[in-house]
Amino acid sequence: MIRIRTLPVGPIATNCYVVADGDGNAFVVDPGYEYEPILDAVKPFRVSHILLTHAHFDHIGGVRAVKEKTGAKVLIHRIEAPWLVDPSLNMSAHRSEYCPWEVDGPPADETLEDGDVLEILSQRIEVRHTPGHSPGHVSYVMGDVVFGGDALFYGSIGRTDLPGGDFKTLLSSIREKLLTLPRGVTVLPGHGPLTTIGRELESNPFL
Repeated sequence: MIRIRTLPVGPIATNCYVVADGDGNAFVVDPGYEYEPILDAVKPFRVSHILLTHAHFDHIGGVRAVKEKTGAKVLIHRIEAPWLVDPSLNMSAHRSEYCPWEVDGPPADETLEDGDVLEILSQRIEVRHTPGHSPGHVSYVMGDVVFGGDALFYGSIGRTDLPGGDFKTLLSSIREKLLTLPRGVTVLPGHGPLTTIGRELESNPFL
């Protein structure tokens, strides 16, 4: 039995997800700033992986703390692996109003490509490259859920005015990599409430 806990953390309420099975194993998606609640949430579990949808500061601010506490492997798309160790690229050096500190690591343990398939918690997790919000953004499809990061939101889409963002690319990513999923798939976004593919097909004004 897989359970998913949502933890909105940090100054802009980034959704971190703790995914656990019934045997005490877990992985974490996008541990952002204000990492103490994440560390509390993972105490009962053996955390094997930290999956990152992308490397903006609000999604990676807690990576070092979680890795040091759990020894989990850090996975991110190849394009944004350098961002993990560069505060200028992950923008933590330029957003002092949101960033309690600059993010300069840890580096990735493994890098990902579109179409990779991970086996974690006896689950098949497909990596889909969904650029547009950032060039190395990925979404993780696990059964009837997708961890969508900052690509697709409830009634909205990710912003594209940050370095490496592109509106047309994001729309193509959403249409080709997310909206092709079954309508009943639950989208667990990087910010805000969950949604479904069907709901966004029917009512998202950007689509």
